[in-house]
Amino acid sequence: MKPVNNLRWWIGGLLFLATAINYIDRQTLSVLAPLLREKFGMSNTDYSAVLTAFMLSYTVMQSGFGRIMDRLGTKRGFSLAIAWWSVAAVLHALANSARQFGFCRLLLGAGEAGNWPGGVKAVAEWFPAKSRALAIGFFNSGSSLGAVTAPPAVAWITLEWGWRAAFVFTGLLGFLWLAAWVTVYHQPRSHPRISPAELRLIQESQSTRPDSVSSALAPGERWLTLFGHRQVWGLVLSRLLADPVWWFYVFWLPEYLTRERHFNLQMIGYFCWIPFLTGGVGNFAGGWLSGHLIRRGRPVLASRGIVMFLSAAIMVAGIPAVLTRDSFLSLALISVATFAYSCWAVNILTLPADLFPSARVASVSGLSGTGGAAGGMAFTLLIGYVLDRFSYLPVFVAAGLMPLMAASIIIWGIRPGPVQEERTA
Repeated sequence: MKPVNNLRWWIGGLLFLATAINYIDRQTLSVLAPLLREKFGMSNTDYSAVLTAFMLSYTVMQSGFGRIMDRLGTKRGFSLAIAWWSVAAVLHALANSARQFGFCRLLLGAGEAGNWPGGVKAVAEWFPAKSRALAIGFFNSGSSLGAVTAPPAVAWITLEWGWRAAFVFTGLLGFLWLAAWVTVYHQPRSHPRISPAELRLIQESQSTRPDSVSSALAPGERWLTLFGHRQVWGLVLSRLLADPVWWFYVFWLPEYLTRERHFNLQMIGYFCWIPFLTGGVGNFAGGWLSGHLIRRGRPVLASRGIVMFLSAAIMVAGIPAVLTRDSFLSLALISVATFAYSCWAVNILTLPADLFPSARVASVSGLSGTGGAAGGMAFTLLIGYVLDRFSYLPVFVAAGLMPLMAASIIIWGIRPGPVQEERTA
């Protein structure tokens, strides 16, 4: 068969589409939240409990799917994940109470947890270190496409055919993707359409990791021993503090704009996608900038750390968003914060592939994702409690400051140890 030029970017395109579908399915409930909360009489606390059901299973299954991906392989593990969450997404159409929505969210979170461990593992298998952050930024920007697409698409479907149809239509997208995935994805060394030059590029990069963490892990080492590495704890704890910022904007932005800025469903459809568009741009900007620093000769881990610290500082822009009286200025400041968050996210998602061998990447990525999801779950529950008793102000302040704490932790976590020497890739 004739080789396909830059086949790795076609693989990246499939990961991008999977992430977009993941976020469309996730955001459908958020877009419909004002309508469904009124219809089923949900308080802020009730709604936060429904969201927490998603977060609970997502938290557990980040690590679970990390192990599944490393055991089953990327192709089969990813197929299981997207089939699972697509069925769960469609089941939302049958819900008739807050408790039933919570059960559907529990199922959805379990399946959607597989997307990022699987995506990072696929990138580690297919991309050299210099373009790895850009590749992860590319596939992770699918979250922004999904978040941008969901408000107008879900609003339009709901206005035309009702809210149940919105869950059915969005849920079926995953099965279309699955047909392409099982046909296209193979390991680089066994792919019938890869060119010899591209295969050499991938294999040469994988043989020269930027530090010695990978050499400290024996091929048969037990999963629990990963907790003995400072790098794992740095990833877990930093994501525990920073990931809740994104969860806040994903789950609560339509509610905030409706309750505090008096947007109706049509206005949500017109404007709620903007912060997620800037988030998509941030994925590319953060990946490009760290890759640029590496190409200029800076060590890989130092390049990631510089971009992440700058991004954390910029996320403070979210705090004045709640203070201004101008609704569109508020939306603009939130958009700056989501841009900065995505610059941060693409680099922390890349670190497991920088630090560990491909046989461990999904497990480490899953563990760090569990930390992020646990933080998101706790923050989501706290938001419901705070809003029922106070206001959005303390929530926005926390969302602006937690990333700075996370940046300090990640710099501690990824610094070379006494016997480690960084090399540029």
